[in-house]
Amino acid sequence: MTNQILLACFYLIAFVFIRRHLKQAIALLAQRKQVNAARTTLVTRFINGLLFFITLVLVALSLGLGYQDISLFVSSAFAVLGVALVAQWSILSNITSGILIFFVFPYRIGDRIKVVDKDEDISGEIVDIALFHVLIRREDGTLINYPNNQILQKAVFKLSQESANNPKSPTQVPTLPTETLEDLQRKQR
Repeated sequence: MTNQILLACFYLIAFVFIRRHLKQAIALLAQRKQVNAARTTLVTRFINGLLFFITLVLVALSLGLGYQDISLFVSSAFAVLGVALVAQWSILSNITSGILIFFVFPYRIGDRIKVVDKDEDISGEIVDIALFHVLIRREDGTLINYPNNQILQKAVFKLSQESANNPKSPTQVPTLPTETLEDLQRKQR
C-alpha cells in the first residue's frame, strides 16, 4: 500500500512539473509565432485538461483500481462524448484544427493570403486566428470568417505587395497595416 501511495504522489509531482514546463514551452512558441494571449490560453487549457485526465487515470491505477474498472469508466465517458458530439462533428473538427493551426500554421496575423476556393475569392489580410475560425479582411474591408478545418484542407498562398494589385500572382509579405480585432469591431459598428 505504501508503494501505491508513493507512486500516486510521484504521478502528481510529475503532473505539476510537466504542466509547468509545457505552459512555458507553449508561451515561448506563442511569443515566437506572435499568437494572441486568448488563443494561447485556450491551447494551454486544452493540453492541461488532457494531461490532468491522463494523470487521474494513472493515479487511479496506482491506487489499486482495476484496469477493467477504469477502462469501463473511460469508455463510457467517451461513448457519451461521442454521442453528444456526433451531431456537432464540425465543432470538434474546428477545435482540433485550431489546435493544429496554433502549432503548425505557417501564416501569422498581418499576412496577406489567398485561399484556393472555386466558389469564392478568399483573399486578404489575416486579422485574427481564433479557436474556430480565421478572420480575413478583403481589400474592400469585408471581413470573412473562414473555418479552421477548411483552411487546413485547402491550398493557401501567401501574397506579396505586388499581388495586392494583381491577385493572380501569389508569393509573400504582408501589405495592409495590422489592427486589433477590437479596432475592426468598432469600425463595423
